[in-house]
Amino acid sequence: MSSRHKSRPQPPSERNARPGAHRSPVARRPKPSEPSPQMAVPGGRNGLVEDDDVADQAGAFVAPSDDEEAPLPPHLQAISNAAQVGNVNALRAALDNYGGSIDDPVEDGDTVLHLACLYGHLPCVQLLLERGASLECKDEEGAIPLHDACAGGFTEIVQYILSFAANAEGCATRMLNTVDAEGDTPLHHAARGEHMDTVKLLLEAGACPKKENTYGQAAAEMADQDTEVRALLTAKQVEASIHMAN
Repeated sequence: MSSRHKSRPQPPSERNARPGAHRSPVARRPKPSEPSPQMAVPGGRNGLVEDDDVADQAGAFVAPSDDEEAPLPPHLQAISNAAQVGNVNALRAALDNYGGSIDDPVEDGDTVLHLACLYGHLPCVQLLLERGASLECKDEEGAIPLHDACAGGFTEIVQYILSFAANAEGCATRMLNTVDAEGDTPLHHAARGEHMDTVKLLLEAGACPKKENTYGQAAAEMADQDTEVRALLTAKQVEASIHMAN
């Protein structure tokens, strides 16, 4: 099975911090490995390009490979950084200076709202929604911001998003049923992380415990055996089946 789990990357100010500085990781597919700096390139002694040869070619244009992401423009980088570290004042200032759409993708197809949910920064989420950020924008793997908040077990953010969505007819229901590239709903993501409070909140909001992903797995199967989350979701799945039968 391929893995779409977003693993929450470290924000810019913490990328050299001690390991384990973040709460439960959220799944993000790893990027392809970069080529080794020792990789042989024709043209130098013994078939390798030496340091002097590299220096001679430093001015030559090298097109980015398909695996490389073009650097973000400074105005988008400022917005992205503020959302990742949770600096709501910096985010507000960056948004004030930005003339584009608040839903422009900034990283891996993520919008700024995706990033704020991914890192678990409620004040940033609140500001972005006040500024008109879309709750239903999808990243490059089909996930909406609610997927990221659920994967991290950020229950307060999930609650806020669902409450905010209540102002738009049908929005909350659509989000609960939105699937990513692997067919996972937000409930699947919360179950995978075994975030009990988030799972309970989603069920109370109307998430379907019977819905299966691309691999035929219901949310209960995302949690480990003999866990409270799996027991709860299995019971809710049976309960839903009985209700449908009647």
